[in-house]
Amino acid sequence: MVPAVGFDLDGTLFDHRGSARVAARSFLRSLGIAPTSVALESWFAAEDEHFERWRSGLVSFAEQRRERLRTVLPLFDVTPPIEETELDALFDEYLHAYREAWRIFPDSLETLHGLRSRGYRVGLLTNGTQAQQLDKLQQTGIAEAFDVICTSERIGVQKPNPRAFHILAAELGVETSACLFVGDNPAQDVEGARAAGMRGLLVDRYERHAAGIQDLIDHELAALARALR
Repeated sequence: MVPAVGFDLDGTLFDHRGSARVAARSFLRSLGIAPTSVALESWFAAEDEHFERWRSGLVSFAEQRRERLRTVLPLFDVTPPIEETELDALFDEYLHAYREAWRIFPDSLETLHGLRSRGYRVGLLTNGTQAQQLDKLQQTGIAEAFDVICTSERIGVQKPNPRAFHILAAELGVETSACLFVGDNPAQDVEGARAAGMRGLLVDRYERHAAGIQDLIDHELAALARALR
């Protein structure tokens, strides 16, 4: 059996941190806030906090965006709008800047094409909304590099729930034991994959593995092939 490879998107193939920093600087300047390191840290701390609340099912996707603005803006003596429609319009300004800054890591497309050219089926499993994640793939030119694309919104379950990984494997047409999953989050990607019976590979695209991840993947695929035999 030829193994398959599944990937996380943000922080693994897509440079979310780099894209979001460019967008946050532009957005904060538009509000009259200097995009200092402290300001950026506050923005991303709020992003992590409220995205986790959405991921845990505590708030809707729209509400977690509004709460991010309600959390961050008062830190800089900026009063957030009261009306939800005004908050949504303001956050759309950030999303526009974020979309303009979208980029993948330099080796991402080559890695995906290389795997498929060698006969591996390649899938994506990402937490997030269907519309935004598919838009990222189209705008950065990697949508056609996958055999299967699973967003948490479409499949109805999020990482690290093992069911999400089981769905990915089923859509790839392989057993979970024949799938390597590559991601940047130890809990959501690696532990989730292993709990589902997959082999998990943790990558750090901003430090240790900034030069590329192909060699790491090849090493893990060789070990997986030996295990399958």
